[in-house]
Amino acid sequence: MVANNPGTRKDPLPVFCFKVELSLAGGGGGEAFFKSVSGLKYETEVVPVREGGANDTTFSLIGATKWSNIVLKQGFTGNSALLKWREEWLNGTMNRIKTGKIIQLDTALKEVAKWTFVRGWPAKWELSELDASKSELSIETLEIAHEGLKFG
Repeated sequence: MVANNPGTRKDPLPVFCFKVELSLAGGGGGEAFFKSVSGLKYETEVVPVREGGANDTTFSLIGATKWSNIVLKQGFTGNSALLKWREEWLNGTMNRIKTGKIIQLDTALKEVAKWTFVRGWPAKWELSELDASKSELSIETLEIAHEGLKFG
């Protein structure tokens, strides 16, 4: 039987305490704060293979690993560094993220988990619907395509 000792217990982490650090390959970057971060996932394809003569099974081989886009959301202020970065891409100044870090904090704001992604670029920018019948904040969303995600 496991003792319920509060000193060794690992409680689930709150989702509201996090920060994002971006380091651009051409220099620059910094720390940014967002309303939400999603896309911390990846999967490896399963390639089904049938072998001649083996009619009772399909073998599952390992395929390519697919990295989901990192999705950052924040309140739109009218002066968006995310939108400027996306527009630079459209104009040919293709400055990738050398490394990006999503850092989860505990309630004392100490780092408890970190995900690092590499070679990111702004794949999509979007502004929330402008609707005069609603009293919501305007939210901008940036999707960052990347080439790998690592925990730790």
